[in-house]
Amino acid sequence: MANTTSRGRGVGSPARRTMTAAARAAAKRTERAEHPADEARPGGEERYSGRTLVIEAAGGWDDPPEPAPEPDQVSESEEVPEKSASVRPWRRPLSMALCAVLVAGLVAIAVLGWQYREGLRAEQARREALAAARKAAPVVLSYDYRHLDRDFAQARTRLTGTFRDEYRRTTKTVVGPTARKYHGVVKATVAAPAGGGRPAASVVSAGPDKAVVLLFVNQVTTSTQVRGSRVDLNRVRMTLTRTAEGWKVSAVDAL
Repeated sequence: MANTTSRGRGVGSPARRTMTAAARAAAKRTERAEHPADEARPGGEERYSGRTLVIEAAGGWDDPPEPAPEPDQVSESEEVPEKSASVRPWRRPLSMALCAVLVAGLVAIAVLGWQYREGLRAEQARREALAAARKAAPVVLSYDYRHLDRDFAQARTRLTGTFRDEYRRTTKTVVGPTARKYHGVVKATVAAPAGGGRPAASVVSAGPDKAVVLLFVNQVTTSTQVRGSRVDLNRVRMTLTRTAEGWKVSAVDAL
């Protein structure tokens, strides 16, 4: 009868209760396994979980194009390369052309300056050589048997180079002895126009250190070999060279 009292208090048999408790425990374990993070969340916050579904396009996804910047948003640093790239192809040829023009101009100025200086020196040489030739011709081409040594010494002061040595030998061995023997006297003058004016002499060529002058020289000769006097009208080409002592005669040729 005691067993009947105990059955009246319970819901079912002990075996039935045991199976029910085991089912509830298994359900809790399954719930914990599916939602392990729900128990760790404070305050019992609910978390919805599920599977993530990835959708792939048939041809793949393309990255969207970047938006083009507005004209006023382009910085100066981005504009400079485009500007320099557009200018660079013609800047180098232009610079080279300017350099070539500058060099050519400097060379032309240098050449013109050199020619100008050479022209001034040549003009100065013409004047100086012409004056020296007019003074030298009467001295070099004249002599008097009564004072030959003096005349020849004066003539040598107007000469230079090998022509001076040649003149010394010729006057010593030929001209001097002949003049003494026949009492020769030769007086030379540079011809002048009949109506008056400067002596007849002109510059054939002239450089800074050398010049050639053409002179018309009249020589009046007297000696025991000639009755009266003889007049020779000569054309003389005289070469002059600049020396430390001025312009000197370096050659005389009778034409």
